[in-house]
Amino acid sequence: MPQSIHFISGLPRSGSTLLAALLRQNPRFHAGMTSAVGELVSCLLERMSNSEGAIFISPEQKRDILQSLFAAYYRHSVEDQQLIFDTNRLWCSKLPLISELFPESKIVCCVRNVAWIMDSLERLVRRNALEVSGLFNNQENFTVYSRTEALSKGDRLVGFAYNALKEAFYSEQGNKLLLVDYELLTRCPADTLNLIYQFLGEEPFEHNFEQVEYDEPEFDARLRTPGLHKVNRRVEFIPRRTVLPPDLFDRYSKLSFWTDQTNSLSNVLRFNPVKQKS
Repeated sequence: MPQSIHFISGLPRSGSTLLAALLRQNPRFHAGMTSAVGELVSCLLERMSNSEGAIFISPEQKRDILQSLFAAYYRHSVEDQQLIFDTNRLWCSKLPLISELFPESKIVCCVRNVAWIMDSLERLVRRNALEVSGLFNNQENFTVYSRTEALSKGDRLVGFAYNALKEAFYSEQGNKLLLVDYELLTRCPADTLNLIYQFLGEEPFEHNFEQVEYDEPEFDARLRTPGLHKVNRRVEFIPRRTVLPPDLFDRYSKLSFWTDQTNSLSNVLRFNPVKQKS
């Protein structure tokens, strides 16, 4: 494909939509919320590996077919942009494949204390009290305990993304990853974007952090979770009290493995508050 491609992945409710909304301000970049490419790649790879005709498809053909899928998907939506950012939480679980298809590509992974991710999702559920969120099945929606438990399962919204990120973080291709903490992005957006540009080897760009626009109301309505991908116009960090019970908040607060980079090749940008001297 003529354009270069990088990926946005990581944890939900951690700033990936905000990051895409900021990056698309640069006229050279194409970025958005989760695309269909990841699902298409997974389905196509499955059929090319486990079908009657799979024996006739060589590794070189598989590579060409998957690369052409990216080119075909973006051919009609990308015009003058020279760099594509494809967003999907599953890319962290496909790091060896990405390295095979696009050796120069990198993945920017948005992360956040998991307790605040659960808090953010719980707030959305409570804000839309007249809707039964499509994020849950039957009895899973009964209490905050059943909701957070469901979200943390390995095949669900938070659990899958968490496990995929952890796999990539400790992998031999971990140097392709840049983990960006939500609090750093919202507190210091200009500095954070500059560091992201450096990681990608791109020329700096002056972003507007007072006029950020992005929303996907139709997609969110299908999930019966309005506001899931709505971005506030102004980039800012807004402190708040959690709506989670103390025991739940404490349980999920202990899961931020990326604060310790021992045994990892990954790059991490995180917020380190300055401690006041007594």
